[in-house]
Amino acid sequence: MSASPTPTATRPGAERHVDHLIVGTGFAGLCAATRLQEDGEDDFLVIEKAGDVGGTWRDNTYPGAACDVPSQLYSFSFAPNPDWSMSFSPQPEIWAYLRRVARESGTLDRFVFHTRLEDATWDDAAQRWRSRVVGPDGERTIVSTTLVVGAGGLSEPKLPAIAGIEDFAGELFHSSRWDHGVDLAGKRVAVIGTGASAIQIVPEIQKTLQSTGGHLDVYQRTAPWVIPRHDRRYPAWERAALRHVPGLQRLYRTAVYWARETYVPAFTLQPKIALPAKRAALANIERSIADPELRAKVTPHYEIGCKRILISNTYYPALASENVELVTDPIAEVTRSGVVTSDGVERPVDVIVVATGFHTTELPITEHVTGRGGRTLADVWRESGMAAYKGTTVPGFPNYFMLVGPNTGLGHSSMVFVIESQVEYLRGAVRALRHGGYAAVEPRQDAHDAWNADLQRRMARTVWSTGGCSSWYLDEHGRNTTLWPKSTVMFRRQLAHFDTDAYDLTPAVPAREDMPV
Repeated sequence: MSASPTPTATRPGAERHVDHLIVGTGFAGLCAATRLQEDGEDDFLVIEKAGDVGGTWRDNTYPGAACDVPSQLYSFSFAPNPDWSMSFSPQPEIWAYLRRVARESGTLDRFVFHTRLEDATWDDAAQRWRSRVVGPDGERTIVSTTLVVGAGGLSEPKLPAIAGIEDFAGELFHSSRWDHGVDLAGKRVAVIGTGASAIQIVPEIQKTLQSTGGHLDVYQRTAPWVIPRHDRRYPAWERAALRHVPGLQRLYRTAVYWARETYVPAFTLQPKIALPAKRAALANIERSIADPELRAKVTPHYEIGCKRILISNTYYPALASENVELVTDPIAEVTRSGVVTSDGVERPVDVIVVATGFHTTELPITEHVTGRGGRTLADVWRESGMAAYKGTTVPGFPNYFMLVGPNTGLGHSSMVFVIESQVEYLRGAVRALRHGGYAAVEPRQDAHDAWNADLQRRMARTVWSTGGCSSWYLDEHGRNTTLWPKSTVMFRRQLAHFDTDAYDLTPAVPAREDMPV
C-alpha cells in the first residue's frame, strides 16, 4: 500500500487505484469506512448500487418495518443515538440514523452511488484486486489492495419457486421491494410467508383492508414462535436524560447487552432453559386467539429457538380478524388471478406480497468474486459449503474481507456488535499489511478448517441442530453456516487481534518508478 494515501479523482472509464475498495453502505460498509479513516487509511472507495446509504434499512420500507433488537443496542458504539423514540426502533429512524452517521463521518466524498460490482478478480502477479464496476458514467476498473464486502446477508430477496408465479396478472412484489404505488384498499391480498417481515406486515395491511372491505390470505408453511413485544415509547424527559446525563446511555446499552447475553445458553447448550420464553409464546396465542382450530395452526411443533424467535403483540390478533384467513395447505401453483393450494382450492387475489426471506446460504455476490486459481467464491462454497476463517477471510482469496460472513449471525443480539468486531479485525489486518511490509494476507487452509470444524462441533448441540425444524439457517448440506454458536463476548475476544500466525504472508515487492502504486 502507498505510504501516504491520498484520494484521487478519476475520469470516467479510467482505471483507478485505491488502497481499499468497500462494497455496500449499510451498517457494515459504513463502519469499515469510518474506522479505516480513523486509522489514517484515507485512500478508499465505497461503491453502492442504490442511490443512498442504509442497506437493508434503506430497502425495507414495508408497512410496520421495525427492528426486533432493542434500540439502545442497535447503533455503533462510536456513534450513540440519544434520539430513538421507541425501545424498538422503526425503520425510518434507523435509516435516518445511518444517514446522519454517514454525513458526520466525513467519508461521503469517497462514496459512489448507483454503482454495482460486476466482478472482482485477484491479480496474483500484481498482488491486487481488479474490480470491474458499472455506474452512471459507464464501466471502469478499480484496482485495490483490499476488497471489503459489506453487502449483507439480508440484501438479496429470495423468491419462491412456485409454478405459474411469473404469469400472475395482478401486482406482485417482495416485501423488501415494497411497491408503494399499489393501493391495497379494498383488494384481495395474499402474503406468502410468516417470517420476521411478514408478522410486521400482516397487522398493518389487515387494518387497511378491514376498513376498506378487502381480504387477506396468509400462507404459512411452518408456524413461527412469537413472543410478546415489550415495546414502549420513550417520554420526552427520558430522551432528554439520555442526551444530557453523562454515561446514562452507555448504562442503558450495557444493561441491554448483558440481558441479551443471558439468552445464549438456551440456544447453544440447553434448550430447556428457554421454557419461560416458550410459555410466554403459548400465552401470547391463548391471549389473542379464541378459535381452537386457528390456535392449533399457529402453534409450532419444534423447540423454541430452532427457527428465529419473532416478537409481536399484533400478529395473532390480526390473524384472528374476520377479514383474514391463515392457509396452511401447501401452495401448488399461482394462476393469473389466484393462488391454488394442494387441496385444489383456488383463492382469488389481486396482490401477492412475497415475504420469503433472502439468499443467506448462497450469497449472490460470491458469483462475482474470483480468487487465486480462477475460481469464484461461489464455486468454492458450492463444493465445500459456505465457510470462512473467523467469518471474515477465505483461503484462496488474499486480502478479501467479508463482513457479516459465514457463521456470524445471531439469534439473540445485535449484528452491529458483530460488525464492529469484524471491522476491528480488518483494521488489524490492514496494520499488518502496512507496518509488516506485506503485499497480501491469506488465511492458511489448516487454520480455516480447524476453525470451522470447531464451529460445526459446537453447532451439533445447539437448538438450531436439535430442535426439530428446517430453517434458512441451514445450507443444502444440512450444515448451519449462518449463526455463531457461542456468546458475542467470545466472538469479540477472538477477533480482537489480527493473528498473523494463522495466515500466509506475502512480502511486498518494492514498486518500480514506472508502476502505479
